[in-house]
Amino acid sequence: MGKSFGNVRAVDDLTFTVEPGTVTGFLGPNGAGKTTTLRMLLGLVRPTSGSATFGGTRYQDLAHPLNTVGTALEASSFHPGRSARNHLRVYALAAGIRANRVDEVLAQVGIAQYADRRVGGYSLGMRQRLGLAFALLGDPGVLVLDEPVNGLDPEGIKWIRSFLKQLAAEGRTVLVSSHLLSEVQQSVDRVVIISRGSLVFEGGLDELESGPRVLADSPQRDALGSALRAAGGTVEAASAGLAVTGLSRERVGAIALDAGCALTLLSTEHSGIEKAFLELVGEGESL
Repeated sequence: MGKSFGNVRAVDDLTFTVEPGTVTGFLGPNGAGKTTTLRMLLGLVRPTSGSATFGGTRYQDLAHPLNTVGTALEASSFHPGRSARNHLRVYALAAGIRANRVDEVLAQVGIAQYADRRVGGYSLGMRQRLGLAFALLGDPGVLVLDEPVNGLDPEGIKWIRSFLKQLAAEGRTVLVSSHLLSEVQQSVDRVVIISRGSLVFEGGLDELESGPRVLADSPQRDALGSALRAAGGTVEAASAGLAVTGLSRERVGAIALDAGCALTLLSTEHSGIEKAFLELVGEGESL
């Protein structure tokens, strides 16, 4: 799937799959093409090439869209003078959804007690919950959520982490766009990362995070590197000396002792998701 705006290629030959029963994080720096991709997925933007489908069917061809795909793209797209209950009633009526489903989803997202309050008086976090209630209105099997934790307090963030996992455990397909790497790490099972409109990674969090490596340094750095390689380690230059994989920290220390190399640094480093993200999209990119 691709999209061009004039001479600008916003999304370039992007292909990925989101599986049922998982929460998938959709990541990328600002300007990577995340919003354009989601809008193509939901039929709001026409792709220049390719297509986006739900079980093989484009969004605009779905017989009952709200019963198939639940979306929450903007927390501000509500009439400020309308109550949350009336806002949802309008969509339920238009989609042929039973009226009492409105109260069910309001309770499900924790704002039932504010259902008759005008949305204009809602906090950003409450509007986020209302957006999620709308997404759930048709009891869909697929959820597409853009920045669902934005504006939530710590308690709300903790709640939505558990809630998203619960939805996935029910067999639903959940796609969550976010720029908060720490939140993705605690909320999702798989990640799709794009940069400059192209896919740079698709897989599980365990695949994204690399295993531990040992950082070592010595005034005899070249000799130390040679000894570590001879022992089967993979050695690369690092900002703090040598980065070693394939050998434990204890083994590196023993090799240095045998080689007569005095160590000025010996530590273990775990490469987290944030570092992996920056390596994939480029250190200069920002979220």
